[in-house]
Amino acid sequence: MNYLDPLENTSDQLFEYIRVPPARDVPGLEEDARRGLLSQPRSLPPKYFYDDCGTELFEKICKTSEYYPTRTEDFLLKRHAKDIIETAKPNNIFELGSGSSTKTQRLLDACSEIAHFPSYTAFDISERALMFGGIELSKRYDWLQISLLLGDYEAGFMNVPRENGSRLVLFLGSTIGNFEQKHAIQFMKDLRNNMSQTDRLLVGFDRVKDRHILDAAYNDSQGITAAFNLNVLNVLNSELGANFEPENFSHLAQYDADKAQIEMHLVSSCAQRVMLNNLREFIDMDAGERIQTEISRKFTDQSLTRLLSDSGFVVEKDFVSPDKYFSLVLAQPI
Repeated sequence: MNYLDPLENTSDQLFEYIRVPPARDVPGLEEDARRGLLSQPRSLPPKYFYDDCGTELFEKICKTSEYYPTRTEDFLLKRHAKDIIETAKPNNIFELGSGSSTKTQRLLDACSEIAHFPSYTAFDISERALMFGGIELSKRYDWLQISLLLGDYEAGFMNVPRENGSRLVLFLGSTIGNFEQKHAIQFMKDLRNNMSQTDRLLVGFDRVKDRHILDAAYNDSQGITAAFNLNVLNVLNSELGANFEPENFSHLAQYDADKAQIEMHLVSSCAQRVMLNNLREFIDMDAGERIQTEISRKFTDQSLTRLLSDSGFVVEKDFVSPDKYFSLVLAQPI
């Protein structure tokens, strides 16, 4: 069976571009909206943040003074890229949720430095981000063989092609923190089952720290995170024929120390009825009622080690930032 649907390449593209069908069904927006918005407590998965506007706003968030994860992870990648590549010795670097592949350049620079030349595979749900990243990388690294995979990594890995030899899998940006523990283990086990014993996983973990630092990171003074959160209502309006009025909601993000996670909500500022026309449904919201749009879990040495162990991995190296804010963990399949 041919699972791969190559997208049309223009003559000047220097990479392979493949559409990967899901290995299993995953809920779409309509199903997630029925499940999450029509019942209490209301919620929506964070993947719907990332339309073109949301992606642009998130890139701005990463440049704010308060949002430390992106620059701290980049610092760790720059400092330890050579060690990571020399330890993993990958034939292929495979990145989940690659976006425009900006962070990966630290590892590819290290490959150039030590004359180790793996191929690179990016896997993302955004065709625009994949294309942009592929073009930029092909300009920067004339030795690099690039494959771009368009698909949803939460739909499984059975249909994902792989090259021969060892693979370094990247799951950066502390994205694992957006999953509840049970979901995280399930996802990581699925990933482990599609890795060989010689593969390695490099995953970013945001660490538990002072709540004031965490609260500030998700409530920047410029209000960019608030705009990012509110923009998901525009996505719902566009995709579900809804009539959310963003001015009737406010952004709320706060740290729950007991759960060790940031929880982000949209809070209704008044009593209102919202139509979801494509679903032929409506929701009545009271003033102060919330829609949870994201969690971002924070980890200790013990909790990140337990998550990896429960998923079939063992920590090989843990690269921790000097301020203890963030870890890059190189893990080996058990």
